[in-house]
Amino acid sequence: MLKIRLSRGGAKKRPYYRIVIADARSPRDGRFIERIGSYDPMQPKESDKRLILDQEKAKAWLAKGAQPTDRVARFLSQAGLMTWKWGETPKKSAPKAKAQERAKAAAAAAGEPAAS
Repeated sequence: MLKIRLSRGGAKKRPYYRIVIADARSPRDGRFIERIGSYDPMQPKESDKRLILDQEKAKAWLAKGAQPTDRVARFLSQAGLMTWKWGETPKKSAPKAKAQERAKAAAAAAGEPAAS
């Protein structure tokens, strides 16, 4: 199975990623088939150098059945190559019972209606 994913490069605390086509079994920074772009999170969000993507190659690999990771799928949807829908927020990150009780108690003490 082929994946379109990020391969990390750069120095410690200065990440730089290549967008590559790789076999799902190969290591993250290991062997890959083709490089189709790069992502530099250190650049400002409005910079043209932040995301560089060869759209023709990406289209070709998607047609061949390569599956993008979530982050790369977001990049491809921004480029208009595919549609990507946000997943649900995991329930694991929701406040637990004690935290919810404390929030209700604080809201009641402040005279506000409790949020449910």
